[in-house]
Amino acid sequence: MPRLLDVSDEVRAEIGDEEADRLLAGDNAPGSYDCTSCRTPGDSEAERTSTVLFIGDETAVLAFAHATCLPSQVVQVTEEQLQGAVRSITGDTVDLEPDKVAPEQAVLGVTSGLVLIAGELHPALVVEPTGPIVRPGATGAGDDFLPLLIEQGFMPVTELSEVPPVLHGWSVLLAMGQLHAVLQPSAGGGQPVAWWQAHQPLQVTEGWRAAANKHQQVLMFAAPVGSIGRQPREDLLRGAIDKAAANGKLVASALPLAGT
Repeated sequence: MPRLLDVSDEVRAEIGDEEADRLLAGDNAPGSYDCTSCRTPGDSEAERTSTVLFIGDETAVLAFAHATCLPSQVVQVTEEQLQGAVRSITGDTVDLEPDKVAPEQAVLGVTSGLVLIAGELHPALVVEPTGPIVRPGATGAGDDFLPLLIEQGFMPVTELSEVPPVLHGWSVLLAMGQLHAVLQPSAGGGQPVAWWQAHQPLQVTEGWRAAANKHQQVLMFAAPVGSIGRQPREDLLRGAIDKAAANGKLVASALPLAGT
C-alpha cells in the first residue's frame, strides 16, 4: 500500500530517484515509526509523513517525522552526532556518493521563560539550533549563526543588566494565548515572513503571557548550538543564559508583540 510520504527535492537529490520512488511506493518505508521530532508514534499509511535525511561526514540516516512536526528536509550533522542519533532514530542507513554535498540545515530549538532584568520580569524566548548554522553558499565548516543574526540587527550581549534594544520589523506572533512564530521583514518589503514557526502552537505560562501583554514585547536571546541546552527550570535557564553571555556567545533584541 502506498505510504503518505513527503520526499522533498533536496532529499531526493541525496538518495536518488530510484530510492525515492521506492519509498513513495511503500517498498522501503516503515508503516509505523517514532517521529524524529516529537518522539511519538506515527503511521505512514494513515497520516502525512516527512522523510528527514540526517547526513554526517561519512554516513547518512533516513528518518521519519509527522509532516505537522517537520517538513521533508536534509539536516547536516557531525559524524559523532549522527552515530548518537542512530540510537534514537528509527531509520535506515543510506549510502551516499562521496562527492555529494548537502546544504547545511538545523532545527531551531525555542524555549520560553521569564527573565528578571533590573528588578522586573520580562517574557523571553531562547533560541538555540540543533547544529551549526553555515552561511548560505559557504562550503567550509564553522558556525555563522550569531554573525548572521548580528547582520539582521541583533546585539551581542555580555551580561543581562538591561533590556536589549527593540529590533523593528521583527515580531513575536501570539494567537489565542499560544506562541506561533517569530516573524522577520520580507526581502520584498511586503508582509513579514516566519523566521521560526512552531510545528504546532506552543503553550506559554499565564505569567509569561501576562508579562508579554504588559510590555508588548518579547526578549529574544540566541546562542550557538551547545551554549545553553534544554533547561528544565527558569533558574537553570537564566544561569545558562548568563554563562553564554559571559562567554561571548549570546545576541539579543526586544521584539514587538504581534497578537494577544
